[in-house]
Amino acid sequence: MPQIFDTHTHYLAQQFDADRDALLAALPQNGVGLVVDCATDFESSEKVIALCEKYPHIYGALGIHPESIIEEDASTRACFGGDWRAEMAAIRPLYEHPKVVAIGECGLDYYWPIPKDEQLALFEAELRLALELDKPIIVHDREAHGDTYALLKKYRPKGVVHCYSGSADDAKWLTAQGLYIGFGGVVTFKNARKTIEAAAAVPLDKMLIETDCPYMAPVPYRGKRCDSTLLTYVAQKLAEIKNVGSDEILTRTFENGKVLFGID
Repeated sequence: MPQIFDTHTHYLAQQFDADRDALLAALPQNGVGLVVDCATDFESSEKVIALCEKYPHIYGALGIHPESIIEEDASTRACFGGDWRAEMAAIRPLYEHPKVVAIGECGLDYYWPIPKDEQLALFEAELRLALELDKPIIVHDREAHGDTYALLKKYRPKGVVHCYSGSADDAKWLTAQGLYIGFGGVVTFKNARKTIEAAAAVPLDKMLIETDCPYMAPVPYRGKRCDSTLLTYVAQKLAEIKNVGSDEILTRTFENGKVLFGID
């Protein structure tokens, strides 16, 4: 069976505190060949690099999540007093690490009461950084399609719109612009008509699979803690939508991830 490439995880989450090392060490023997773990602030960026150094199959993405602007325990507030520009400057040298393959997770989140002007300025700064460093960006877009897409059109970065929640029509132009689309557990949910339509519209060479673990576990594990091994269920659903074998989904998404993130 082909290996899984989970292109978006949060293995630093407290849900993994009890068994993190055992779980991560066992991923390759459980069919997971590669993982990109995503930071959300300076502190998690340093910890993601530590995971990358400990496990050959783990790579890192470093950035500032929009929610970190308002979360009291995020280093954005706790260490930098809300000054995300200073925090970006502190993260900047960490991008030189050979296993750091992307900027992110970053983007826009209009679900939570986060000041929009600050979010937009932060996301724009991270888009400019992605172009400057020639690294892909991992885009978080929650209830913010209009502004997210406008900035992606303006800057035309390489990268992935993770946990895609937009329309099939938008998926078509995003992939035509060169962006990848990330699908996870949501595609297996009963009420996922829009996500299924988007998956049908995304060409196989622009599709990635991801967990966003510990969140978004696919059916039949919905509501439980998610981990990378559960992506077999996502691959099965995408195979059904695309009318191909699940092995082909795993093979294509594995290769796509390696191309996007520049992993040999």
